Amino acid sequence: MDIEMEVNGKTHVCGLIGNPVEHTQSPVIHNTLAQDNGIPLIYVPFLVENGQLESAVKGAFGLNILGMNVTVPYKNKVIAYLEDIDDLAKKIGAVNTLVRTDKGYKGYNTDITGLFRAMKSDEVSIENEDIIVLGAGGVGRAVTYMCAANGARSVVLLNRDAAKAKAVAAEVNRELGTDLVTAMALSDYKNVLTGEENRYIVIQCTSVGLAPNTDYAVIEDGDFYLYIKYGYDLIYTPWETKFMKLVEAGGGVAYNGLKMLLYQGIDAFELWNHCKISEESALKVYEILRRNVCKEEGCVL
Repeated sequence: MDIEMEVNGKTHVCGLIGNPVEHTQSPVIHNTLAQDNGIPLIYVPFLVENGQLESAVKGAFGLNILGMNVTVPYKNKVIAYLEDIDDLAKKIGAVNTLVRTDKGYKGYNTDITGLFRAMKSDEVSIENEDIIVLGAGGVGRAVTYMCAANGARSVVLLNRDAAKAKAVAAEVNRELGTDLVTAMALSDYKNVLTGEENRYIVIQCTSVGLAPNTDYAVIEDGDFYLYIKYGYDLIYTPWETKFMKLVEAGGGVAYNGLKMLLYQGIDAFELWNHCKISEESALKVYEILRRNVCKEEGCVL
């Protein structure tokens, strides 16, 4: 779908700051939404070199940029340059969306609201479910918080560095006043598996399996995957990761991270424009994204 729009003095500008940004699909999301919903907005990626983040945020505000997304490596660092921060983003400790206010930008985390919305779109509920989160980095911490805050029965955080996982689990439990999050070394995954097969929802938050290193999964043991009911890999390139293939071979249902990308973008777009995007419009953008990713990979739709 070609994006055609009139650009004039009433056109709002939004964008993405990060490094790298060359392969982002975010312009497809926002420019399509703007066109589809008749909103005068254009969205462009901005490469921000190391050491230039503060200048980029201040410059964007000075240029009257309506809002921005933030990607690696700046989701934590950008907090220091914000006027305000949403409670959820503060608790997670990461920001991916900046919304313009009178005095500066307010930070939000739509990665996690986007994942929650993606799972809802797939009719997958977290409530009263046993969750395994793979990876205790920034995304893993946020996903752990999301699951614990939305009614999961239990959350187990697995990470190569067990001490880091335990620290994250303790932080999330403390924030929520609960003890339902536990943590252990990734190598001890067999100690997690109890009860019947196809029991767990597993969310893969590491970069293992990301193109071009597509022949790997963070856990290679096929027996682990017999216990997975739903498996979410937050990677979407390749379209079907090895983790997803192993989930399906074990009898579970596998999803990639493209819908999370879609809905985090939609949540940001709604914050910027004080609007509500219909599910019809959302699915139209999803189909464009899906075709783009598969075209790049040469996969069959």
